[in-house]
Amino acid sequence: MRASEKAYQRIRQEIVSWQLAPGSLLGEVELSARLGVSRTPVREALSRLVAEGLAAPRGGRGIVVSELSPSTLNSLYELRQTLESAAAGLAAERGETETFTQLAQRFTQARTSLQAGIKAEAYYELSAELDTALDQQCGNPFLATALRQLRPQLARARRMSREHRTRLAETATEHARICTAIASRDVRLAQAATTVHLHNSLKHLMQTIETVEESV
Repeated sequence: MRASEKAYQRIRQEIVSWQLAPGSLLGEVELSARLGVSRTPVREALSRLVAEGLAAPRGGRGIVVSELSPSTLNSLYELRQTLESAAAGLAAERGETETFTQLAQRFTQARTSLQAGIKAEAYYELSAELDTALDQQCGNPFLATALRQLRPQLARARRMSREHRTRLAETATEHARICTAIASRDVRLAQAATTVHLHNSLKHLMQTIETVEESV
């Protein structure tokens, strides 16, 4: 793996997982020392992250991890609803039903596990499997590419619910409903279930932001 790719993957993962929080300074010197690469690969990695919207230039401060403001989240979810609802509908029409039948069962089991205290990380991995299934089963490579480009930001937003196990358990139920609808080849229900899930997710994220702002 090229040094620039190594740096990109590592920094990106730290941003998505909130090891690097919004507003964190991404200094070339510190990053190159910590990652064990020269400053040139780090500079290339940061350019890619800026292009993806995960980082942003900050006048006089260099490059920082981009903020997740309410307006940013609204814009992300407007696009997400359009893309994911379409993908769910197409997967219901064209996809392999067994894939989504199994995912529905695993999401139902995940709800119980979350309530029992399982680590949230395992649930995020299951959610990523659903993302991959939608990409593969929607039968539209252009739609799949658009979703993949959006997902780093969405994954970062999703992890704002890390400490909210009640919401994660609700999400597991919503994901199970989406998968069941797709497996049943019910296009309209798959689209509607996706819309409801994303509405609830955005509402929760906005409430989370309001709570944080009130506590500051």
